[in-house]
Amino acid sequence: MTTTKETNRPTHIVWQVLGEGDKARWNRIGAGWPNRDGKGLSLKLDAIPLDGRVVVREHEQAEGGQQ
Repeated sequence: MTTTKETNRPTHIVWQVLGEGDKARWNRIGAGWPNRDGKGLSLKLDAIPLDGRVVVREHEQAEGGQQ
């Protein structure tokens, strides 16, 4: 995993997940960027969940370049 100095966009999104299966609710709570050595992520959290679980997933851009 590498980063470029051209962009400061996050490569990962941090989610709080409440519930299971089809009834799970996903709330975006932050973003993540790879560390320079490629061995981890730096996370910026906008909220700290008190329940549920935290999931970090790669950022997938929607068509048109925005999500």
